[in-house]
Amino acid sequence: MSATITSDGWSTAPAALAETADRFLALARSVPPETMVTADWTAAETLAHLASVAWLYVGLVDPAGEPLPVPGLGERLPLVTVDTVADANDLVLRHLTERDPAHLLDRLRRDVDRLLAVSADRSPDEVVPWLGDARVPLPGLLAHLVNELLLHGWDLARATGRPWSVPSRDAVLFLDLFLAGVVRHGYGRLLDGVDPPRRRIVVRFVSAYAAPLTLALADGRVRIAAPDERPDVRVRFDPATLNLMMFGRISRARAVLTGRVRVAGPRPWLLPGFLKVFRTPS
Repeated sequence: MSATITSDGWSTAPAALAETADRFLALARSVPPETMVTADWTAAETLAHLASVAWLYVGLVDPAGEPLPVPGLGERLPLVTVDTVADANDLVLRHLTERDPAHLLDRLRRDVDRLLAVSADRSPDEVVPWLGDARVPLPGLLAHLVNELLLHGWDLARATGRPWSVPSRDAVLFLDLFLAGVVRHGYGRLLDGVDPPRRRIVVRFVSAYAAPLTLALADGRVRIAAPDERPDVRVRFDPATLNLMMFGRISRARAVLTGRVRVAGPRPWLLPGFLKVFRTPS
């Protein structure tokens, strides 16, 4: 059964992170570290990446947290765009050389628990700096880590034939709390690097798991549009499928042919131009 999430996400994001982390850790312990799980990363490198993300996020919300031991990272992160995230990941992995799965999973466990504990008494309206000089509300930060665990869990399971589910009730948090959050509070230079369409494009995202989200691209920037503004494009989606598509795990054609991402509206041909700007690393 589906249910829309609350507006601030504070009743859903922490529970989703705790549950997803438990599932991911159980899966990851069964995967040989040398297994290639993407075109570029082994299972051990994937665990190192996830451990670094959780470590970074603890530092963002906990003044007493130990910063990532990567020289120059603090100066570099505000300059990151969607298209250079991979370069930042490579920099971090070159400095974090630990590849023992047991150590990495222990680190990930501790930092997820610390992130949840430190966030528990904070306001859902609190905003922290993120990549590309973006600003993300705390529930959105947790939602981003949920998505990281869901996607990389999918990678591990696909490479080894193990079971893994991407529940849409958890997957929807990425759009509803993280992406909408950074659009609302300011995404800095995160989406820089492309020549945007000249005309205004309004897209409404609709699923059974969250309130509809209407976004407008105008003058090269994406903003939250009024809910009653007539969209050029309506995207009705299953959140798990949309996330897997946005991050290059499945093709757009497959997502559409399954019926789990459906595009309609008076001007559906404008969607590629919108997604040229409103994009994720894939």
